[in-house]
Amino acid sequence: MQQRSLGATGLRVSRLGLGTMTWGRDTDEHEARDQLTSFVEAGGTLVDTAAAYADGQSESLLGSLIGDVVARDDIVLATKAGMGLSKGRLRVDTSRGRLLSTLDASLRRLGVDHVDLWQVHTWHDGVPIEETLSALDLAVSSGRASYVGISNYSGWQTAQAATWQRAVPGRVALASTQVEYSLLNRGIEHEVLPAAAATGLGALTWSPLGRGVLTGKYRTGTPANSRAATSQFSSFMSVYMDERSASIVEAVVRAAEGLDLTASQVALAWVRDRPGVTAPILGARTAAQLKEALSVEDVVLPPEITEALDDVSAD
Repeated sequence: MQQRSLGATGLRVSRLGLGTMTWGRDTDEHEARDQLTSFVEAGGTLVDTAAAYADGQSESLLGSLIGDVVARDDIVLATKAGMGLSKGRLRVDTSRGRLLSTLDASLRRLGVDHVDLWQVHTWHDGVPIEETLSALDLAVSSGRASYVGISNYSGWQTAQAATWQRAVPGRVALASTQVEYSLLNRGIEHEVLPAAAATGLGALTWSPLGRGVLTGKYRTGTPANSRAATSQFSSFMSVYMDERSASIVEAVVRAAEGLDLTASQVALAWVRDRPGVTAPILGARTAAQLKEALSVEDVVLPPEITEALDDVSAD
């Protein structure tokens, strides 16, 4: 698998990343092992998790496989802090103390002494940005993280954070931003991607398959064994269960049929090759789904197909 530089840094990552949001909850140890094996055998290196995923169980499961399925130094290990569950409710806390204590807990669960990329999971209005960013500096200076980034920041938030880190002496420059991006959600093209490009941040993109809708599996209804059929993800998926999304899915399916590809391959190749994108983050329910997605490595969409998909999905 091809490798790309993450923003204006020396960190190299595979141009597809492995997401682990469902590990430890919907994805058990057997499936996780098969997914990680398939990913590294395909040349993948970037593995992304978060303290909030399955309330830490994603990190614990991934940690149990490091050193077994793959050597620690053969992957780029990324995690996040700043969001989690408290008494069953989502809690956002990007204070310096909370971020650093969460990082320490992540390191214990992962069984490592540092992560390669540590990201603030989301913006929080209740904490001054300079305090949040100071936690990133401390993580690097203490050796607990090699590079740092942000996640789910708007355009102006991205520009503010990246500019602050570059302008203030002694601060650690941000390496990346992680945001949602697909043919069904191109909002980041207006401000986030330009801000990232102007400040030297690489873009890691989550849900490149439109939360699974771009696979085409929901064209005639909701399969009983699909993510949209579960109580945990039904509202998450419903965002893209509308007429506009359906028309885009049909265009992707037609393109796939003409190219003898799957809808997933077409949608994923489109995101992977967009200007400013370093790597889409793949989240698969099964190893078979992941293997299909990884087969996109040799796929290059014809310019006329890319243009047609651009037109049908334009905001």
